Amino acid sequence: MSAPVFAAVGHPNKGKSSIVATLAQDDSVAIGRIPGTTLQRRSYPMKVDGEILYTLVDTPGFQRARRALSWMQQHETSADKHPEVVRGFLKANRHGDQFVDECELLAPLMEEDAGILYVVDGSVPYGAEYEAEMEILRWTGQPRMALINPIGPADHIEDWRAALGQYFSVVRVFNALSADFFKRIELLRAFGQLKGEWRLPLQKAVDILEHDRQQRRRQAASAIANCLAEMLALQLTKKLPPSADLELEKPPLVKAYRRQQEKLEQRSRQTIEDIYAHKNIERDEAELEFFADHELFSEASWQLFGLSRLQLTGLGLVSGAAVGGMIDVALGGASLLLGSLIGGGVGAVTTLLAADKLVEVEILHMPLGHKLLLAGPTRNLNFPHIVFNRARLHHALISRRTHAERTRLKLDGSLDALLRPLQDRERKTLEKMFGRLRQAEASSSDREELAGIIAAIFAADERGEPDE
Repeated sequence: MSAPVFAAVGHPNKGKSSIVATLAQDDSVAIGRIPGTTLQRRSYPMKVDGEILYTLVDTPGFQRARRALSWMQQHETSADKHPEVVRGFLKANRHGDQFVDECELLAPLMEEDAGILYVVDGSVPYGAEYEAEMEILRWTGQPRMALINPIGPADHIEDWRAALGQYFSVVRVFNALSADFFKRIELLRAFGQLKGEWRLPLQKAVDILEHDRQQRRRQAASAIANCLAEMLALQLTKKLPPSADLELEKPPLVKAYRRQQEKLEQRSRQTIEDIYAHKNIERDEAELEFFADHELFSEASWQLFGLSRLQLTGLGLVSGAAVGGMIDVALGGASLLLGSLIGGGVGAVTTLLAADKLVEVEILHMPLGHKLLLAGPTRNLNFPHIVFNRARLHHALISRRTHAERTRLKLDGSLDALLRPLQDRERKTLEKMFGRLRQAEASSSDREELAGIIAAIFAADERGEPDE
């Protein structure tokens, strides 16, 4: 059986194209605030790994619904012949200039056997002028659903629900700009109620999309884990002659180091957007250029990305305890855990003292009086937590963003305002992994383990609750 086809129809400028873009996960769908942006019908197949799961058809809006219904009523013989009358309407008017939009939107219903998604704006009052449109759609005999898409702040949803219920067997409220993944899946299941033979292919589509979502989440986690490993390991060097002024040479190297860190983060951002098929996003970069314009490691920045001074002290204790634990092991337990206590104290103090310093520049002496300047790798204990939480915020915004949303992506909000706080267990697990990445160049197994931890956090973020 071929994949189901659904046509979004209705009044102009009610969100039909937004519905199509969201359900097809395609940001190439043209969306405009001026009525008449969509002039011709266009199909957008929803594909995963080359397989078409279903197709959405974007159509122009009704322009002369009352006149079109009047034409049909003049040619009516009996109710069971209504679909034939609609086909006759298309045949008689397809090449004329009176019902161009009506023919364009009715053609996929009658020629492609498409299901009807009738889209209305729940923020505007219901009016009798919509009844001609709904009556025409009833005459097609096609399975149909009404979607109430609240575009503005006003709420007329209940009035719409009462009116639509007289014409459509299924009525749903669906905001094309804010519908999360779970709402989209729920709507697909509702499509299966329209026609018995659609139930199995749509359930298959749901299963494939859920698996695809897990795969994308894992790919995103791997990209972020690789980015963190590279940023933690980054080191730049510069060979200098004996006569070089070290104080003049240090600032350019530090600047280059910071710029390279920024490039690594930006590359990760683009990768995440590609993974979720957002190809045309315009990002507000002001907050991303954090090295240039404001201090990343101030306490205000910690709090912005979900870390308090007390939490960072605790993470320092974890890091320090790992160092102290090596003392305990070396002494065969004779230290009575003094190593862990000392290490913990050192870690906590280091966390607070190193809060405002990203990178130190070291000098190595070489033969013939030459010197080698080294910038990095960073020893700042806060650095990976800040970078991770920035990545977590970006991932949340991208993974939840519908393909109908066309505003600039702004990464200037608080993490806590959008996502649940990380549990202590999650923070400490991350810190242990960051500690392993700091000690030496990360192995592929280290990166894979970190990616698994990040993927579990992202899954819990999507559910809105901690991962158990």
